[in-house]
Amino acid sequence: MGSLFRSEEVCLAQLFLQSGSAYNCVSELGELGLVEFRDLNPNVNAFQRKYVGEVRRCEEMEKTFTFLEQEIRRSLSPPLSGPLPLPVPAPPAPQAREALQIQEESERLAQELREVSRNRDSLRSQLASLTQYKRVLQQTHSLTGTLTQVSLSPVDSGVEHRQDVRLSFIAGVIHPWKVPAFERLLWRACRGYIIVNFREMEEPVEVPETGEMVQWTVFLISYWGDQIGQKVKKICDCYHTNIFAYPETANERQEILEGLEKRIEEIISVLSQTEHFLQQVLSKAVASLPHWMVQIRKSKAVYLVLNMCSVSVTEKCLIAEVWCPVTELHRLNTALREGSSKSGSGVDSFYNRIPSSDVPPTLFRTNSFTAGFQTIVDAYGVASYREVNPALYTIITFPFLFAVMFGDVGHGILMTVFALWMVLEEKDPKLRSSTNEIWQMMFGGRYLILLMGLFSIYTGAVYNECFSKALSPFPSAWHVRPMFENYNWSQQTLRGNQYLSLDPVITGVFQGPYPFGIDPIWSLSNNHLNFLNSYKMKMSVIIGIIHMTFGVCLSVCNYRHFQEISSIFLVFLPEVVFMLCLFGYLVFMILFKWVVYGPGQSRTAPSILIHFIDMFLFSSSKDNAELYTGQLIVQKVLVICAVCAVPVLLLGKPLHTYCNHRAKLSNKRTSNSDRRPLLASEETASINAADGDLESQGAEHEEFQFSEVFMHQAIHTIEYCLGCISNTASYLRLWALSLAHAQLSEVLWTMVMHLALSWSGLVGSVVLFVVFSVFAVLTISILLVMEGLSAFLHALRLHWVEFQNKFYTGTGYKLNPFSFASVLNPLVN
Repeated sequence: MGSLFRSEEVCLAQLFLQSGSAYNCVSELGELGLVEFRDLNPNVNAFQRKYVGEVRRCEEMEKTFTFLEQEIRRSLSPPLSGPLPLPVPAPPAPQAREALQIQEESERLAQELREVSRNRDSLRSQLASLTQYKRVLQQTHSLTGTLTQVSLSPVDSGVEHRQDVRLSFIAGVIHPWKVPAFERLLWRACRGYIIVNFREMEEPVEVPETGEMVQWTVFLISYWGDQIGQKVKKICDCYHTNIFAYPETANERQEILEGLEKRIEEIISVLSQTEHFLQQVLSKAVASLPHWMVQIRKSKAVYLVLNMCSVSVTEKCLIAEVWCPVTELHRLNTALREGSSKSGSGVDSFYNRIPSSDVPPTLFRTNSFTAGFQTIVDAYGVASYREVNPALYTIITFPFLFAVMFGDVGHGILMTVFALWMVLEEKDPKLRSSTNEIWQMMFGGRYLILLMGLFSIYTGAVYNECFSKALSPFPSAWHVRPMFENYNWSQQTLRGNQYLSLDPVITGVFQGPYPFGIDPIWSLSNNHLNFLNSYKMKMSVIIGIIHMTFGVCLSVCNYRHFQEISSIFLVFLPEVVFMLCLFGYLVFMILFKWVVYGPGQSRTAPSILIHFIDMFLFSSSKDNAELYTGQLIVQKVLVICAVCAVPVLLLGKPLHTYCNHRAKLSNKRTSNSDRRPLLASEETASINAADGDLESQGAEHEEFQFSEVFMHQAIHTIEYCLGCISNTASYLRLWALSLAHAQLSEVLWTMVMHLALSWSGLVGSVVLFVVFSVFAVLTISILLVMEGLSAFLHALRLHWVEFQNKFYTGTGYKLNPFSFASVLNPLVN
């Protein structure tokens, strides 16, 4: 296991894979997920690589598998409740002969499914058509007798002498929603020379193309004349109706009806046998398809990796380059040997560790607990190789800063219960395989949410807030009785004054600090908001300066690891001096005032703000007493030290780098002059001229490098010095968000819950039930979700900007090992 403090050591290795065993060796590496392959053919087109034929064959098989899966989901009875279950354990990547067998079997199975499905669909279409024909004959039989009588009765004197006028019929079915428009067009086009009857079909009939059950409408159109009949047929074609032959006599219709019933019975029998055979074929597909999908997905991944390898000069082996953790080199060697032995190769594949000027990838091994915190850091930027990882400290600092803004015992308990449920049910496949992105983020950060809830309970206890109400686990340290005894208070005093102050100078009024958290009596006072604002503002400044100073101290670990000892003295020390001399002293004054000045001396306590302003002005205020003797001298020394640290931070590293380059250049000249042979004067002159040109070029190059280093350090100095001020102010968001959360919670309690508690009796119970439901919904939606998300984003900013910019560059990239587990993830999802 690697350390979460610093990424694992990763090296570049060169693999020599024998041609006959390369496939098995890469397959073994895919099972282990150890190494990341580098593409040695970046300029070669994907269609021109060695194993492009094998990759295409795998893609063709995947298309066949997709067709089989679609048929399974469309026709299997009973249908699958979820994705196809993957085999456990997963089968290995297939050999070449086994892959050919899979291809043949899958294509044969797909061909059978196509033929059976085609026959079944044809039978279903015939059955639906015959069933519609049967229903048409049955439901229109009673209409023809009446229509025949109407046609034989003379309409006018001209019809009596026209014996050739014959009544004709067109019958069929139409979709119900087309009936009004269909009837209207028939009436307008035929000018009323037709008789149309509609009947709703008694039972729905399936549409073979979609499988939808439709309650068709049967129609019977009676007309005179061939010309009108042609119009009617064209209109029926426009509306895509199903028209059936309709005999004129009842006997003919009865004969057709009997024939239809026999044919329907035969088709149902054949369709049942076809469906049974189809289910057998689908069962075979369900049994084999998951194994095939896993095997071919692995095989395709192996061939894609082999396409990244280069061929040796002798074309007897493949050469690959991989990034591998140093601690896993023995497993790499074992995998190569196992792959060679499975192939029966007489020569084992092997690796060589090679040097590289490229920056290796970053690898942190995480578990279900640390993965969420590492994701927060990686969202800002992946740690550079072997750089200090902020995620180790984020495990504690992130939920703590969140809780400072979200502190409430009640809300923290609700969040903890929700996170604890996710933790206890983390092995539930339904929760793990959900496709909802918001749920996936919450479930992935379940341990983070759990810690945020626990820390919120703690900070809520410190604030003494539970759904905006104060708790009284201990008696209050403030007492009113001494004011009556020693300050001449009376009942008349209480009635005559809206606000009265408790004087801590009087003995017995204040009996010492509250055992834990804030005294509950402050929730009843008129100035509790002023007190909490002052307390939370100072607490935010203290937390912020400690957090930033810790980030600066972590930079020492990077300097020591990367052998930048000079940066410790020229960068770290000036930064610490600047930070502590100014803002560290501010923290000291806050703590000093809290310790030295108690409630009894609150009226005479000096102002820290005025002292801090006077510190930069090198002055003192007569109205503002000193905190301690010699304060003015100490403050002047601290300001001078902070000011002196700025030029050291600005010029120290560039000058040191420049001196090192000059020293190296001087040593190089000395070594070149010692090795210079004796030559003729002309040659010497020419060589000296050449040396002069080289020196001038080198000087220009070094000067350019120095300017770059100086500009980079100047930007860093300005950013750091201004950042110390702006970042300290940025931590005041801890105070602002905490105040907003407390006020929203108080407003919600006062405007909603307090109204319900003012009722009594049976009506009060009903009102309380309704109002509590509203209160619960508003609490979860506003205070937990919206306020929780706001506090989360602000805590995220404090870590990304205020904390990590003191030591973290985040310019690395992750090690992306070749692993079958990641290849099969799309199948699992």
